[in-house]
Amino acid sequence: MTDRRLWSYKEIAAHIGVQTDTVRSYRKHGLLPAPDVVEGTKPYWFADTIRAWVLRRPGNRSRRDS
Repeated sequence: MTDRRLWSYKEIAAHIGVQTDTVRSYRKHGLLPAPDVVEGTKPYWFADTIRAWVLRRPGNRSRRDS
């Protein structure tokens, strides 16, 4: 089952426990995946896209290195 809900900076920030501006900075510096949808100038990501990114991102304490 896939989660196709669209998340904005606000939902991503809440999911990873940071401020919204931190998520904006991640995108500015190329640390966030490309948006799945852009409406006007507002980027959105599928919840599954962000969950997969969280598992792969550096510093993820729950990540298991192979």
